[in-house]
Amino acid sequence: MVRSDVRGDGGRPRVEEPGEQDGDLDPKGDPGSEGEPGPKADPGPKGEASGSDGDTDVRVPEQGGRKRRDGSGGGRGRAKAPGRPRRRRVLRWSATVLAVVILGTAGAGYLYYQHLNGNIKKEKLNLGDTKIAEPTPNAAGQTPLNILLIGSDARDTAENQKLGGAKENFNGPALADVQMLLHLSADRTNMSVVSMPRDTLLDIPKCTDPDSGEVYEALTHVMTNQSLERGGPGCTVATWEKLTGIRIDHFMMVDFSGVVSMADAIGGVPVCVDANIYSHTSDGKGSGLKLEKGTTYIKGKQALQWLRTRYGFEDGSDIARARAQHQYMNAMVRELRENATITNPNKLRRLAEEATDALTVDEGLGDVAKLYDLSTELRKVEPARITMTTMPYTYAGARVVPKEGDAEKLFRLVREDISLDGKDKKKAATEDATSDDPAAAKDEIGVLVVNGTMTSTLAPVAGRAHTVSQLLVEDGFAKSSSDATTATAEDKTVVRFPSAELEGDAQAVAKALGIPLGQVEKSTNVSGVTLVVGADWREGKSYEAEKEDDKTPESAEALNGANKEACMKVNPGFTW
Repeated sequence: MVRSDVRGDGGRPRVEEPGEQDGDLDPKGDPGSEGEPGPKADPGPKGEASGSDGDTDVRVPEQGGRKRRDGSGGGRGRAKAPGRPRRRRVLRWSATVLAVVILGTAGAGYLYYQHLNGNIKKEKLNLGDTKIAEPTPNAAGQTPLNILLIGSDARDTAENQKLGGAKENFNGPALADVQMLLHLSADRTNMSVVSMPRDTLLDIPKCTDPDSGEVYEALTHVMTNQSLERGGPGCTVATWEKLTGIRIDHFMMVDFSGVVSMADAIGGVPVCVDANIYSHTSDGKGSGLKLEKGTTYIKGKQALQWLRTRYGFEDGSDIARARAQHQYMNAMVRELRENATITNPNKLRRLAEEATDALTVDEGLGDVAKLYDLSTELRKVEPARITMTTMPYTYAGARVVPKEGDAEKLFRLVREDISLDGKDKKKAATEDATSDDPAAAKDEIGVLVVNGTMTSTLAPVAGRAHTVSQLLVEDGFAKSSSDATTATAEDKTVVRFPSAELEGDAQAVAKALGIPLGQVEKSTNVSGVTLVVGADWREGKSYEAEKEDDKTPESAEALNGANKEACMKVNPGFTW
């Protein structure tokens, strides 16, 4: 159903839970098994628990990868019919990225095909109760753009079902097995992508289905991919906002029925492995990917095999699979830019049909013109300023949780629009410049102080808002008062104001307490000058601004978009 009631504007292998179904390539005893060369008597990398890698494959015709001038090329491998199904599937998230990039390369000509708008499915942006305020524009009036890319494992169409999967899950609830946050900087000079492992355990907020009105109560410490089945992609958006504090402007969700034709239209994407690889175990698990050592251009179903491969890459974990996806995504963007592969009008038209038919978006991206405008913004970023990362994590049994310190640091960098490649120009002096609006006399400035000292692990400091309010009164701000009933969570102390005529007053409050002017921001969520005492000022009478380390955590495993040397490490148990 089309929904139109949208809001404005170092890994270890994944261990299957009891009862999960495998997605074997060749079931034991299958008379059609062809005995391709593969690892002998080795069901997987050393130390890997038994079970499926989540890769259910279809029968694939032999494909030879196009070799580069270095003479390396792809092997000829055939995937077999799916055997024992498993419950969760890897979504070909590349369809989302392809749809965005390709629509952009098509140019204004796509605007003539208005019927494409009917292909695009729309749903509500955010199904949660809490909304994050819009970020403060920079000196040029620009704001960042955050897009959540969601990969659904739905088997709700004949096309998707032909691509394999557990038949008992056909037409069942979909899971958000791939989630990537794409952040475009306010000045459009750089782009950051943060992938979240599908097995991440976190809290899912209460969500309300916009069609049925069904209310899904909040869940604690559950897998993030369950968010999609709780009313739709808007619940996945709400989950990300709750975890990261990052405002999500749009989402794009895809199934994988159109990815093969789109990958073919590009003409091939170069990927690299450091040894011959055959993603196939003796008992039939794996994606069926078979490549020779070196760089190979892959497309079509072979591209799908690359994107779903877990057995054979590094330690066989979902984290390794994410690295392979990052390599593919970066190479695809470079290929489109450098070689202008797609130039044929008929091919572009067919590709547009496939791309729009694969998409579900929020209403803010609900037609071709809006998608084209988005792609125009994305194309402003050169590959050298694109940074792919994975959310820092630690293991919690067979699952993962955000890594304390590092994950929040990565989220903060995105929230504050700080580039992950470390190449930001020095912040303009205007960020800390005094407002042109003169401040009123201290005793005429009304200030409300709110307690924001609560954290995920610490209760709010009792009476903190009153204590800080009294500091202001003692300094001459006679109209300062405190909110004794509200306790919230704010990492950093901040002074907010609702309109330009109060900016000078807000800055006067900040200066009186030693709060940097960079922590004074305009917000439509306040009705007057409001000081939120953050978790960085839980005690004492003097505020000491922390010197922020704006370097991307090493645990985020950043990959630059211009890196042509990236090459996936092959596990020795999967060479041939």
